[in-house]
Amino acid sequence: MDRLKDKVCVVTGGARGIGKSIVEKFSKEGAKVVFALDMNEELLHQLEQGHNGNVIRGYLLDVTNREGIQKFVEEVKEEFGRIDVLVNNAGITRDALLQKMTEDDWDKVININLKGVFNMTQFVSTLMLENGKGSIINISSIVAERGNVGQTNYAASKGGVISMTYTWAKELARKGANIRVNAIAPGFIKTPMTEAIPEKVMQNILSQITLKRMGEPEEVANAVLFLASDESSYITGHVLDVNGGTIL
Repeated sequence: MDRLKDKVCVVTGGARGIGKSIVEKFSKEGAKVVFALDMNEELLHQLEQGHNGNVIRGYLLDVTNREGIQKFVEEVKEEFGRIDVLVNNAGITRDALLQKMTEDDWDKVININLKGVFNMTQFVSTLMLENGKGSIINISSIVAERGNVGQTNYAASKGGVISMTYTWAKELARKGANIRVNAIAPGFIKTPMTEAIPEKVMQNILSQITLKRMGEPEEVANAVLFLASDESSYITGHVLDVNGGTIL
């Protein structure tokens, strides 16, 4: 229960789905504080109210707002002096076939899923470098690795996240800094994002999963916890698949 003892953690998209499970998992594993960053103020309030103490703190933040991110990081630095763990989880979908995808569909997904990860990591990693240590976990997707019909924008954004993960693992470990950067590529997980999948399509998806079921958000959170903890101290620049053996 103390795998993250006294660590200061930040999770974007932390009010629902996989992000919420990560926040709750971290709070149970001894974290000093877990900042749940999200755009849904009501869900953030519910998350805070559902847990005793002040370990979980909701923070209204748009990952495309660089000034807001800078202000948040400065506030955390002033109070705690450090950020030990960053989980870049915030993401959206705007699905459409290539010929029907609008420029707005493309821009919104790229801005949140890709540029948002860049924004958060640029500011947080600067603080981590000052302290010489930290762990960054980027949430990518199986779609980044294998593609999916109607998700050109999503696949591109999540593929970019993997490429940035490899690059940052090399960059941030220079000059002796103990900063690890890894990614997780979930398969089809039971979240609000997958609830809209039609039943016929879902049956086809399940037929291609070795374990014949969708994953639970907590199963992804368990993998994130491992990469956030000191148990993975010799792992960096790695993409961990959590997909039940999906064979798309």
